[in-house]
Amino acid sequence: MTGSTSRAWSYAALVAGLVVAADQVTKHLINSSLADGDTRHVIPGVELVHATNNGVAFSVSAGGPTLVLVVIGIAVLAIIGYFATHHDRPLIWLPTGMMIGGAVGNLVDRIRLGAVTDFIKLPHWPAFNLADASITLGVVALLFVLRDDGSTSTR
Repeated sequence: MTGSTSRAWSYAALVAGLVVAADQVTKHLINSSLADGDTRHVIPGVELVHATNNGVAFSVSAGGPTLVLVVIGIAVLAIIGYFATHHDRPLIWLPTGMMIGGAVGNLVDRIRLGAVTDFIKLPHWPAFNLADASITLGVVALLFVLRDDGSTSTR
């Protein structure tokens, strides 16, 4: 591996690790301070809730826990595969780390608890967690990275 390749993989792994750590810490805090179904108002328009999600995005069922794990595994492998072939693209490590970290954060819950803990509730939006937010923001960041021709960004 060249220096820039190694650096890109290291940055992606660091971002993924930070996302998993923050996600798991916040979920632990919610699980230890709120009973399932409880709600706390934080600021107008934002509530902390303790919700358990057995499905995938927005609690949509995906045909059972085994199928969910397979779909998540395929998605993570696809992200890693894309990164492996495009690691030299400026800033690609950031959305890669965000999406993998979010997927792994929720995967840890599925394996450990059999379901994902969601806790952020906005008006007219299903509850979500930091892993979900990281995946979503990672996809948005990926769109910007792919749009950029690399002439103005730093690695």
